[in-house]
Amino acid sequence: MEKFVLVIHVLAALAVIGLVLLQHGKGADMGASFGSGASGSLFGVSGSSNFMSRATAGFVMVFFITSLTLAYMASNKAGESSVVKAHVTQSVSGEKDAAPAEQEVPVDTEVVPK
Repeated sequence: MEKFVLVIHVLAALAVIGLVLLQHGKGADMGASFGSGASGSLFGVSGSSNFMSRATAGFVMVFFITSLTLAYMASNKAGESSVVKAHVTQSVSGEKDAAPAEQEVPVDTEVVPK
């Protein structure tokens, strides 16, 4: 299930990137609104949402939902917990068992000729 959501997430991200790059920027018409007496306001005519901007909004919504879904799935995996918590648990349980006993290591004093 997680791989399916991840594939949808990547496709939505690519679609948003492509649609944003294909759209006509609102800053391109700013020069006309200052000096030529255009009827539109500084930021363009409000309410003119065409297919491209609606499709972009739809893909952004899909991207947002899949982002939240992937975050939820990652935080609620069964049987897996935080790496930090696992390390702390191991180090605490290792200290409680027994302190390492110092053992004498025999030293070989013979020199073997080569």
